[in-house]
Amino acid sequence: MGIDPWIMVALVANIAGYAVYLRALRRDLVEPNRASWLIWSIGTGVEAATYAAVNPRALQTIVLLVSALACILVMLGIWRRSAWASPSRSETACIVASLGALVLWLGFRDAFWAHMLVVAAVPVSFWPTWVAARADPQRERSPAWGLWTIGDLATLLVALGVAHGRSVGELAYPIVELASHAAVWGLVLWGTRRRSARALTATAIAERFRVGTNHLGKAVFANTAIREGARLFPFTGPRLRAARVPQQLLGNSDRYVQVTPDEYMGPSGRIDDLVNHSCDPNAGLRFADDGVWLVALRDIAAGEEVAWDYSTTLSESNWHMLCQCRAPECRRVIGNFAGLPPERQEWFRAKGVVAPYLRRRDDTTLPDASPSVAVGAGKASIGF
Repeated sequence: MGIDPWIMVALVANIAGYAVYLRALRRDLVEPNRASWLIWSIGTGVEAATYAAVNPRALQTIVLLVSALACILVMLGIWRRSAWASPSRSETACIVASLGALVLWLGFRDAFWAHMLVVAAVPVSFWPTWVAARADPQRERSPAWGLWTIGDLATLLVALGVAHGRSVGELAYPIVELASHAAVWGLVLWGTRRRSARALTATAIAERFRVGTNHLGKAVFANTAIREGARLFPFTGPRLRAARVPQQLLGNSDRYVQVTPDEYMGPSGRIDDLVNHSCDPNAGLRFADDGVWLVALRDIAAGEEVAWDYSTTLSESNWHMLCQCRAPECRRVIGNFAGLPPERQEWFRAKGVVAPYLRRRDDTTLPDASPSVAVGAGKASIGF
C-alpha cells in the first residue's frame, strides 16, 4: 500500500515550516512568544513520546518527533537570545492551564477525555502568541505559519479519509490545530496589509519632509510650511520589554522610545528614527488610539528642522544624554521627565505630548522599572 500523498504534504509542510522559522529566528526576523513555545515544546515532546510507544513504525511518529525536536530548538534559540523577564499574568495562566491539561492527560484512564483535554489546551497555548501578533504582527512575520496551516489542512484531510463513522471528537485536534495556526497566519497577513497601506503614505511624507544633515548628523526637515497641531507622521516599530532592549547602544543603533515603565518602541527603519531632540521642540509625540504620532507644537516653517523633547516619554532614571541642540533653553543634560521643571512638565501635559504613563503629576516619581541600559529615550542619537 502506497503512502497517502496528503501525509507527505503534511510532513514536508511541517518540516519546511520549522526550517523557515528557525532560519528567521537565527536572523532575528521574528520575535516569538516564550510562553507559547515553552508549552509547545513540552506538549509536542509528550505527545511524540506517547505516540511513538504505541505506533513506533508509523509515519506520523516521525512527523511528531521532528516537530518536538524543532519546537525544542526554537525554544532554546528564544531563551538564548533574550534576557530573563517574568511572564505576564495571562502568560502564566496559559502555561499553568496547558501544562496542567498535559498532566491530567497522562493520568487519565479514559482515552477520549484525555484527548479532549489536549484539544482544549491548544488554543490556550496559542493565546500568548495571538496577543503578541495582534499587538505587533511583525513579531511573527514568517511564511512558516502558512506552511504549518497547509500541513494541518493536509493532516485533517488524512483524518477525514480514515474517519469512516468515527466520532467528531477524534477530528477535534487537527481542526483546532488548523484554526490556531491559521489565526496567526491571518494576523501576520493583516499586519503586512496594514504595513503596505502605510507604505502608500510614504510618498506623501517624502513630499512634506526630507532627511538632511545638521551639526549632529542626520536630521529631518520640513519641505513645506506646517500648521500648529498638524500630524506630521507616525512613530512605529516593534514593542519590546525593557529587559529585551540591547545594552550599550550608541550612534545609529540608539533608536528606542520608552512607552511604558517597562516597554520600549524599537527602530522602524523609517524617517521617525531620525528625528532629533531639542530642548525647545517644535513637535512632540502624541499617543492616540490609532498609534503614536509626531505632531506640530507650533507653526513650522519650510526648511526648518523637526525635533521633539526626548524627556517627554522617559522615566528611566539611569539614562542621561549630553545635549547639543543649541537652543537658547538647552538643558545641557537630558534625563527623565521628572527632571524637568514643574512648569515645563505642565506645558507638555497641556500640549498632550507626554507618554500616557507620565501624564499624572504623581506618575513622574515612578520607581525605575527598567534595567540600566545605555539607550536613548528617542529614536535618534546626538551623533552618527
